[in-house]
Amino acid sequence: MSRASGASATRVYQYAGCSTCRKALTWLKQHGVAYESVPIVEAPPSKAELKRVWKASGLPLKKLFNTSGQSYRQGGFKDKLADMSDDECLAALAADGKLIKRPLLVAGDRVLVGFDPEAYAATLG
Repeated sequence: MSRASGASATRVYQYAGCSTCRKALTWLKQHGVAYESVPIVEAPPSKAELKRVWKASGLPLKKLFNTSGQSYRQGGFKDKLADMSDDECLAALAADGKLIKRPLLVAGDRVLVGFDPEAYAATLG
């Protein structure tokens, strides 16, 4: 695992059991990108960090949800999301790292949700 320090470090929230996360970390290593790996289940981003990440990503808030995950299904979020406020969505994401689509890469004000090699190259290349 690569470690980087400082405020501008690339941080990757990931889950060790996630094959997509493993692919993203392999890509980062192969391209010499220093990063801090953060276990998303044990140390999910705070509500304030999620709000910052969401705004920086330019994505709709609902795109931060891991819609294929067990927490999403068991929590009934498919039916609840449409009626949830942004604040409620952020609180739910901060409370359960498995609700967050992963990997979640944060490099300063640049944010990538999920893994797309082309997007990683364009953002970090």
